[in-house]
This record gives sequence, structure tokens and C-alpha cells, in this order.
Amino acid sequence: MKIAISVSDKEKTKGSESPYYKALLAVGVKPEEVEVVSPSHPSIPNIKGYDGVLFTGGKDINPKYYEEAVKYPGLFQIDAKRDAFEFELFDRAHRHRLPILGICRGIQMINVKFGGTLYQDLNSEAPVEREHMQSAPRPEPTHVVTLTDPESRLAETFKGSCRVNSLHRQAIKRLGRGLKVTAHSEDGLVEAVESADAYPFLIAVQWHPEEMVDQPEPRKLFEKFVAKCRELAAQPR
Repeated sequence: MKIAISVSDKEKTKGSESPYYKALLAVGVKPEEVEVVSPSHPSIPNIKGYDGVLFTGGKDINPKYYEEAVKYPGLFQIDAKRDAFEFELFDRAHRHRLPILGICRGIQMINVKFGGTLYQDLNSEAPVEREHMQSAPRPEPTHVVTLTDPESRLAETFKGSCRVNSLHRQAIKRLGRGLKVTAHSEDGLVEAVESADAYPFLIAVQWHPEEMVDQPEPRKLFEKFVAKCRELAAQPR
């Protein structure tokens, strides 16, 4: 089995210190079963060498991809190379029906890839009532997300609701075609999406479970993802 973790070039320098890398190892993945990939790769990785892809947090998606201009230049941070790299990597992973897990920027990228849009700045554009860029330590849960689809894969991970951390300034505005919402925050923001069709495994969440992997629900999310990756790896291809 081999899982690709897609990160920025800067995040890649952390190597085994990356919280995403540590989260996979915490649920039984061996170091040799993980490869951290980033835009500095000379080309998009050969997707046939992987059994799953984890798309991680990071800078804002360029709004040109959802046909908007940058509304808040002072707030925006864009990594153009990463945008292009991850859109192509997602295309290849999705086409080959690999298990996909998206976290924070990951859920936003996936939604835009499916034709959706984002709130460019929650405090300016959305009727939020909670602090979504928490001042508390990253592993500390600060608000509740509620399951909205009892038949979803996320329902296998937690029942009804759970407390999560919150470290984002943007969020899904219009849902992309081909996705379904599976969890909301107390103030109505989309907190989780999944594929609306019979895709093997595509879950993306707005919070950061890699920072909370010592807790049952976040840990189970990674366990489910890894189990699907191992299942694919065991199949003849």
C-alpha cells in the first residue's frame, strides 16, 4: 500500500514532523507506506503507484477557479503552483477511483473542482455566529458539527454530532455538483461533504482531525480511510 499526502512545498520540508504524516502513522500506517508530494515534484506523480490520496490544509484557492476576482487582497494567500498541481492530482485520483480524504483546504479544493464556490472571507460574507479561526490551541475542540445524512460514510465515524477544532477563514458557499453535504456547524456552514454517487471513498471535512487523532472520532476517520486504501491495494490492478 502507498498513500500520497499532498502538501505545499513549505509543508513538505517538515517531512515526518507533519501532523498529517503523524496521524497516518498513529493508525498503523508504516513510514514506507506514505509519500509526501508537493508542487516541487518535476511532474504530477504516477497515480497508479498510489492506493489513496490525502489533500491537506494550506493557502486559499485562487478564486479564478470559481469565476470570481479576489475580493480581499489583504487577506488572500494564493499558491498558484499548488492549485494547478492538486487539481491535476485530484483528477487522476478520482478517475482511477482511489480513496480520497480532504482536510480544510482539501474540502474547499474538492468543492471548487466539482464546480462549487467559496466564501472568500467568512466574517465579511457569511452569517457566522461561531469563531471559525479559533484562538485556542489547534488540538482543542471549540464547536459542534452535526451529521445531516445518517446514510453517509461519515455516519460510520460518529453518531449524530461531535466536537471539532476550527481553523479556517473560508468555507463552502455553493455546493459543487456531484457532492452531498454530510455535516453542518451550529451556524449552518458546510463542515463535511462526500461523493453523491457510489464512489468507493471520498470524504472531505472542514476541521483538522489530524490535530485530534488521539480522540475517538478523528482517529476513526483516518482508520476508515486507511482501511479503504488497504482494500484497494489488495485488489489486482
